[in-house]
Amino acid sequence: MKKEITYEDYSKIEILVGTVLKISKNEKARKPSLVIEVDFGPDKGVKKSSAQITHYYDEKKLVGKQVIGVCNFPTKNIAGVVSEFLVLGAIEKDGKVVLLHPSQKVENGLEIA
Repeated sequence: MKKEITYEDYSKIEILVGTVLKISKNEKARKPSLVIEVDFGPDKGVKKSSAQITHYYDEKKLVGKQVIGVCNFPTKNIAGVVSEFLVLGAIEKDGKVVLLHPSQKVENGLEIA
């Protein structure tokens, strides 16, 4: 179990909805990964990340789909990709990731509470 946090801790996390614009394979990654580009609306713009989400997802399944991401981490180099956000998903026991998304289309950049 993880350490308990406060509402003040949670309020520091910027979790937003965005639409996937582009997907490509991250050829430099040790584990199969995709480079995902997401439009988080006019205030945040388009952000890029590398994610180990290849079990269930590819370009056909993701482009145009809305996802949820943490957008205020510092950038991090992941196998040659400057990762600007963390896409959120449920991690199954075998390590496969099921992405989180709104149940209906909403405006890009909306904050998750």
